[in-house]
Amino acid sequence: MADDRTTDDLRDRPIGELLKQLSQETTTLVRQELDLAKAEMAQKGKRAGLGAGMFGGAGAAAFLGLGALSAAAIAALDSAMPLWLAAVIVALIWLAVAGVLAITGRTKVQQATPPVPEQTQRSVKEDVEWAKTQAKSARR
Repeated sequence: MADDRTTDDLRDRPIGELLKQLSQETTTLVRQELDLAKAEMAQKGKRAGLGAGMFGGAGAAAFLGLGALSAAAIAALDSAMPLWLAAVIVALIWLAVAGVLAITGRTKVQQATPPVPEQTQRSVKEDVEWAKTQAKSARR
């Protein structure tokens, strides 16, 4: 019943006033959608930054892996096995760490893509459908 009163109230109002109200509500809606898009893009940017940081960590771990080839770990293993085998074992450990960081970083970057405000797109589509419904019911 409240909808009938609202529809009746709208039918009694002058066209100019209705157009002014439509313009104001459309402006408000566009502003809200832009704010939503900004917030969503900021969130995706943070995720991408985290993933990029993990890629950097993977590079640092790989660099440390090269340094570890000549470090104390090799010297310690040298007493129990040939020197070359000790170097290979240490290198494989660091390369495994680098691989895990790279895979984790890639996953984080993929979570941040595509860099499109998906929630905003859905919301705008819902708004368009609502406006179409309102326009159809106003014609009746």
